[in-house]
Amino acid sequence: MAIIIDIAEAVKEELNGGTFSQAFTAERHYQPVFELKDMKTLHVTVVPKEIEMQLATRNTSQHDCGVDVAIQKKLESVDLAEIDELMGFVEEIIAFISRRKLASVPGALWIKTANEPIYAAEHMEQFRQFTSILTLTYRVLV
Repeated sequence: MAIIIDIAEAVKEELNGGTFSQAFTAERHYQPVFELKDMKTLHVTVVPKEIEMQLATRNTSQHDCGVDVAIQKKLESVDLAEIDELMGFVEEIIAFISRRKLASVPGALWIKTANEPIYAAEHMEQFRQFTSILTLTYRVLV
């Protein structure tokens, strides 16, 4: 299987094995797009995003693999408390995954996590849905 898929699967497994303030089952997809009626429950979706390859040594390539984690939920209202709770949940995931070794891809080294956007304003406006995207970058030498 492709290294990016291995990493996405490993991230999904790690998230599903963690303990968080909100219940969810992470899934791997190529697009985190769902019917709005199904978004009343929290969705955490792992999506392979990008690979950047470069020479590491004469015989080794460095692969920096980016994996997105989408956190999505239809809001009951556009209430600060509800949104604040989801923003706190996003930070829980960041704290959990940062510096974490992936059990099923032990050679992958966590490099960074970006949270952009911290929330998608257009999703809140158009769909009354919270959407936050984390991009996790792992380095693998091949």
